[in-house]
Amino acid sequence: MSLQQIRHWVFDMDGTLTVAVHDFAAIKEALEIPQTHDILTHLAALPAAEAAAKHAWLLEHERELAIGSRPATGAVELVRDLAARGCQLGILTRNARELAHITLKAIGLADCFAVEHIVGRDEAPPKPHPGGLLKLAKAWDVAPTEMIMVGDYRFDLDCGRAAGARTILVNLPDNPWPQLADWHAADCRALQRMLDQ
Repeated sequence: MSLQQIRHWVFDMDGTLTVAVHDFAAIKEALEIPQTHDILTHLAALPAAEAAAKHAWLLEHERELAIGSRPATGAVELVRDLAARGCQLGILTRNARELAHITLKAIGLADCFAVEHIVGRDEAPPKPHPGGLLKLAKAWDVAPTEMIMVGDYRFDLDCGRAAGARTILVNLPDNPWPQLADWHAADCRALQRMLDQ
């Protein structure tokens, strides 16, 4: 299947559709998480009360970042073009769904994604687990092989591969995970050019 034939597109949010602003090292420091640990995995292993308090802090911190979100180069044009072509569009983020709405509104794309096609960390296990992608495949009644996962990090690519979807790595000048990405584009504008070929 060529890139132009894919009609079901799922995007990561932060660093993919937006300019990356999360300082994960600072977040880990604030939440007393070892730098080598994944934030969401670490919080899931904490006692309930401690996990709830740290999740609340994380949600408010991420809310501030969401309000100030800026679109990544070419992201708005790419998503609007895919919507105009009649493609199904979804979001799969390790962030909270409510913050995805804030982010999409901030970058001018809220009208391109149906609420039920935005999957956050509370609607499915966080990436790299494929559960969120499989949930979207079921909602769209398509095989995962008919979908593409677009992201800027290994978790996005691992998720896509685990679900059986195609993968695109964007917003990195080079591809550090060539075995995981079917396509690589330096930014969303370059991905748009690939679609137009």
